[in-house]
Amino acid sequence: MSFGHPLLLLTLLLLPLLVLVYLAVERRRARYAVTFTNLDVLASVAEKRSWRRYVPPALFLVALAFLCVALARPHRSTLVASDKATVILVVDVSGSMHATDVKPTRLGAAQAAVRTFLERVPKRVKVGLIAFSSEPQVAAPPTTDRDLVGQSLNELGFLQAYGGTAIGDALAAAVDLGQKSVGGNPRRQTIAYTVAQKNPLVSILFLSDGKQTRGSLSPLAGAQRAKAAGIPVYTVALGTPNGVLNRPFGFGGGGVPSRIPVPPDPTTLHAIASTTGGKFFNATSSDVLQNAYKELGSKLGRVPGTREATNEAVFLAALALIAAGVLSALWAPRLP
Repeated sequence: MSFGHPLLLLTLLLLPLLVLVYLAVERRRARYAVTFTNLDVLASVAEKRSWRRYVPPALFLVALAFLCVALARPHRSTLVASDKATVILVVDVSGSMHATDVKPTRLGAAQAAVRTFLERVPKRVKVGLIAFSSEPQVAAPPTTDRDLVGQSLNELGFLQAYGGTAIGDALAAAVDLGQKSVGGNPRRQTIAYTVAQKNPLVSILFLSDGKQTRGSLSPLAGAQRAKAAGIPVYTVALGTPNGVLNRPFGFGGGGVPSRIPVPPDPTTLHAIASTTGGKFFNATSSDVLQNAYKELGSKLGRVPGTREATNEAVFLAALALIAAGVLSALWAPRLP
């Protein structure tokens, strides 16, 4: 925690002085206690008060301490939204995304999770969308227009992509799109907040449900491009190991339905996240997927910085004063 006016913290030195004044007043009261003629009543009142009489004054001192801290304009370390941050969402739309081991389908669950992410990510953060199967396609350029991204997201359900999964090429496309959004290498940009350390302004949220089957770049080669650009990739492996894709006609003809195993590849996606400094999520259900995107929606697009906490300090002081007043009224001594 830092302070805008640290010298004002010296006002805390007044608190010990107030304690000494309070103790002096209490001793003075004790001198006149013997003038009370009914010592039995005096003893009962003193017994009831005991430790209770010190609680309201202690809370009052706590309130003063918080007010002194508020005067110094405290700032706490936190994550703050950056106006120049960009998040690139990459969604696998290959044929295996129509498997139903994650309800309603893998693609349907992914679309719902992305909508949750769009609700949680800061409004001034740009969000882009890339859909990929055999090759990546920019579905929505980085923009703060959430409606535009949402419309593009809805259209993913109409894509009939059965050509394969090009993870490496999709990663490279996301890196290029993110760098263009911030005007080159994101590590050279400046931000409008007080940043504790250098932090990339571009993040990639990558979701896939299968292994690489197409593309010119391997997944780890794509990860190396993201690492070289300083862009963390947060990966989500969607699906269960026993997931299958039901097709009405087998590849051998004859009109025989086929059940094609479509397990995800968590090992590769975990390696991508580790290489780039991101985080890996293994989503075997729609609930797990939602939780992952909720967490990332509250994290991505933000950088380490500081935020003033004066209001919080004043609020705590008010609570302490109210508690002191209530307890003082409840525990006030009453003569029988």
